[in-house]
Amino acid sequence: MSRQTAARPARRLRGLLGGVRERTGSHDLFLLTAGVTFYAAMALVPSLVVTVRLLAAAVGPERVQQLGDAVGRALPAAHDTAGVVSELVSTAVHASWPAVAVALLPATVYGEGLRRGFARLGSRGPGGVPPVPGRAGAWRVRLLSLLVLLLAAAGLLAVLELAPFLVRRFGSGSLPQQALGVYVALTLDWLVIAPVLLYFYRVLGPVRPSWRASLWASYGTGAFVAGFVQGFVLFLAIPVDLGSPFGGFDAVGGAVAVCLWLWVFTALTVFGYALALELDDPAPPRGR
Repeated sequence: MSRQTAARPARRLRGLLGGVRERTGSHDLFLLTAGVTFYAAMALVPSLVVTVRLLAAAVGPERVQQLGDAVGRALPAAHDTAGVVSELVSTAVHASWPAVAVALLPATVYGEGLRRGFARLGSRGPGGVPPVPGRAGAWRVRLLSLLVLLLAAAGLLAVLELAPFLVRRFGSGSLPQQALGVYVALTLDWLVIAPVLLYFYRVLGPVRPSWRASLWASYGTGAFVAGFVQGFVLFLAIPVDLGSPFGGFDAVGGAVAVCLWLWVFTALTVFGYALALELDDPAPPRGR
């Protein structure tokens, strides 16, 4: 293989990343994703309530409560996450269906927020950006977001079922066994997250990338998101006082920490959409 042939994939990768950088560089990506994170913060707890209630209807409240308690015990104990998880699951499995119907309104707002964020990346540069959906379009996006909750329910069930097994099998073993357990958990997170990202990019985006571009972007981005999910679990093991910067209010510090991680996940999701669009765009970035 000649040196020129070997360098061709590297040039293509540089061109691809340069195009993504130009596509996102005309916006304040930090501010853009912070705005979308506001939607995510509103949707987080209602989405979990709806998802867990659907699981309780499918496999039984007792089973879901047992799995939720097992996952809570499997998480690091530095910040009493077991109590939070147990209380959330207990509230969700006993929620009435009218309460679930009310929770659907904020639960689907994240889809609308992503759509608005994606609309800013529809083209390189500040011009030619697809319009933000009006109210009718926003409600259509919310209806499409309902399917995400079904995907999330199936993925959450897989996580709930496998997490106790991973703790029993790898949690108290040697360092290589624990590393293998982290790898298995990382792979499971990736397989759960990537199909959701694929749905976001192909269905919720104002510009729909091709299946090929969407698959590459969703599974590539999903690997990074899954890694940061494991990073969040590691963060929970660090015994820091989250309330100290906020006058000792631990609840405020915990909420801010969760929002920070939501922002990281949202930023990766938005960047992945820009990558999917760039994979479909044969035009070279300007200035090169």
